[in-house]
Amino acid sequence: MTPKKIIEEKLELKVSGRMAAEDRRQQILDVAVQLFSQKGFRGTTTKEIALAAGVNEAIIFRHFATKSELYSAIMDQKASSANVQALQRAIGEAMERGDDRQVFESFAFHILEFHQHDDTAMRILLYSALEGHELAEMIFSNHILKFHKRLAEYIKQRVAEGAFRQIDPMIAVRGFVGMVMNQAMVKKFFGRAGRDVLNLNNKQTAEALADLFLASLTNLKYETARHRRK
Repeated sequence: MTPKKIIEEKLELKVSGRMAAEDRRQQILDVAVQLFSQKGFRGTTTKEIALAAGVNEAIIFRHFATKSELYSAIMDQKASSANVQALQRAIGEAMERGDDRQVFESFAFHILEFHQHDDTAMRILLYSALEGHELAEMIFSNHILKFHKRLAEYIKQRVAEGAFRQIDPMIAVRGFVGMVMNQAMVKKFFGRAGRDVLNLNNKQTAEALADLFLASLTNLKYETARHRRK
């Protein structure tokens, strides 16, 4: 089955007839996301996007004057998804309460849900990174890094309050996010074998990863290898 056929079936495109400008813009965006996630950025041309969307190439540039505008629209669409918005609210409320468990459990759960229900986000992220595409840095700087810094500031605050042991906050964040993303990637890309490695649903996985992470941070008597060598 060709990429065009897959997209038409998935999006139920109606290439005949007139379409409102905003609907046409969204259709082009959806088609672009599907093609980029299937073929990467180097392997996808605006001509192919136009063909799959049933428009001429000029229409694409009428809605997205440059490729950078198209990439920004993709990023904004992913960032405004229901799961990402729910994540923002959940960790914000948990941080205000100082509820450590809910901060990290909510983060893990919503990230796992997002990638489970979005077939394109991780593929686009990996394609853009592997191809050295400008979208990779846009996603990392404007979204991923902001989440990392937000969690790191929370950890720094909890260390200062004596709730967490002394640790580099960003290293802690990278470790926790790494666990979550590894689980998301294994489930997304390795099918039945990947699911069997850790046969838990997203809620159970989020609880287990938060348990593991918080057990390490709240062990105030733990000494690092560096300290033990002194």
